[in-house]
Amino acid sequence: MTLTKRVIPCLDVANGRVVKGLNFKSIKDAGDPVLLAEKYSNEGADELVFLDITASEENREIIKSLVSKVAMVINIPFTVGGGVKTLQHARDILLNGADKVAINTGAVKNPKIITELMDLFGRQCIVVAVDVKRNYNIAGQKNVFTDNDKKFWFEVFIYGGKKETGIDAIEWAKKMESLGAGEILLTSIDMDGTKDGYDIDLTREIVNSVSIPVVASGGCGKPEDMIDVFKKTDVEAALAASIFHYETHSVNRVKKLIKETKNLKLSSLLIIK
Repeated sequence: MTLTKRVIPCLDVANGRVVKGLNFKSIKDAGDPVLLAEKYSNEGADELVFLDITASEENREIIKSLVSKVAMVINIPFTVGGGVKTLQHARDILLNGADKVAINTGAVKNPKIITELMDLFGRQCIVVAVDVKRNYNIAGQKNVFTDNDKKFWFEVFIYGGKKETGIDAIEWAKKMESLGAGEILLTSIDMDGTKDGYDIDLTREIVNSVSIPVVASGGCGKPEDMIDVFKKTDVEAALAASIFHYETHSVNRVKKLIKETKNLKLSSLLIIK
């Protein structure tokens, strides 16, 4: 098991506001991104993820001014994604204060951009976001799993979870690593917003398929869910939104509980900008 575990709040942003939904739908307002970012940084979050969740669907660039405002109030590593399709998009995000660039739809549409981004900015800056949903039509699929007597495979979705791709998530993660990705941000659409815990099977399969860090996302409803995914998989980080946005638990409270759990060691990583 990896010893260092990271706790990462996520800001899903639409129309300049942090939002949260269920299975990528039923979106509700959750607050101001700048205020929440500052709060999480002060509470001891190891990193922060900012995703402009409608940028790709609306075929526009990310709101760079908002990224810059968030970067100014935090002192932790900062990953930003949404609508990244070109090297210039990525450059703009990094110039506005991000440490890493996350790309999902843009990578599916043009996989070679991952290598181009790696060559220009370095592997450590490139995060491939992979949004995944179970597909129970298994005809012709290589990686098939069973849960409650139902067979399925893990399919990659794009455009904020609205469009299926026919791409197997396990094979896609391997390909992204080979092309230059430095990290996988793995989100279970099935578990997103349910607060029923992470998709352990999905997380384990992806983690075991690649050698780069994987961040688990989708389904966290309590600190025990993070402890569970850390114990049952070798995932290096867990991302959460609802439990932090609605103040069910503070970041430092979650980290304290995880730290008290045997065999888990939290990251003390801190970058001063």
